[in-house]
Order: sequence, then structure tokens, then C-alpha cells
Amino acid sequence: MFRKMRRFKQQLGEDECRKVLREQKRGVLSVLGDDGYPYGIPMNHWYSETDGVIYFHSAKAGHKLDAIKAYDKVSFCVHDEGYRNPGEWALNIKSVVVFGRIKLVADEDKAREIGTALVRKFTDDEAYLEKELKHALPRVQCLALVPEHMTGKLVNES
Repeated sequence: MFRKMRRFKQQLGEDECRKVLREQKRGVLSVLGDDGYPYGIPMNHWYSETDGVIYFHSAKAGHKLDAIKAYDKVSFCVHDEGYRNPGEWALNIKSVVVFGRIKLVADEDKAREIGTALVRKFTDDEAYLEKELKHALPRVQCLALVPEHMTGKLVNES
């Protein structure tokens, strides 16, 4: 069903893929948009190691939500900042692409858990967290991407 990676020598193991998902703050969520055009949106995310699901927050209406309601298959791409080996100019970048199905999160307790985890990914400021949970969370739609296939690779720009 899913293609094998053509440049398999660059393939990351599953643990390394999960590490990239866990440590990076942003990626691009791609959906099937209007008139069959792909629609990619930069998104903050939280990868839950407990259930292996990737969570997002969103507005309650818009192009992305319309696309998800019409077709739940998506992909999500994340990459790290990269590194350079000593004495080399080329950047080495780890990237992960996740394919799966996305759904709206209806449970309020789960939405609060997702909102809390997303805020804590950016700051330890408890006052900010409480303000966001009180004022922003009621206006937010949380999303859950359940992975069906994940692949990652290390690319050297040289």
C-alpha cells in the first residue's frame, strides 16, 4: 500500500522518527483541499508517546476543517534544524513523513490535555497556560492524526 523508500540507506529507524516528532515543534499538515488540490498548512503539534497519536489544534471552521471532514487521509511532514559535521558545509537534515487518518477530538478532557501539552511544548509559564486554557480552548478544535505509515530519512545536502 505504501511505497518503500527508494534511498533506503538514508532511512531512519522508528525510534529516531519518533524522536524527531517528539522534539520538533512544527510541521506541515497536508490535506486534500478544494477541487482536489493539495493544501499544506504549517502546524504546531504534540506527539503523544502514550498512544502514538499526533495532536493539533485548529480553528473550528475553515479550509482545513472542511477538507478533513470531506476526506480524512492526510500526511504530516516534520524536519529538524539539521547539523553540520566539523569542517563540512553541507547540512544534514532528518525528516519524517507520517501518513494516516485524522479526526476531530470531541472529548473536552482530551482537548484540555492536548492544549496543555501544546502550550508546555513552548513554555513553562503556568499563568500563560491557565489563560490559554480558559480563554482560547473553548474556541479551539483539536485534531488527532492516527498514523498508518511513517518513514524518515537523513539527507545530506552535498
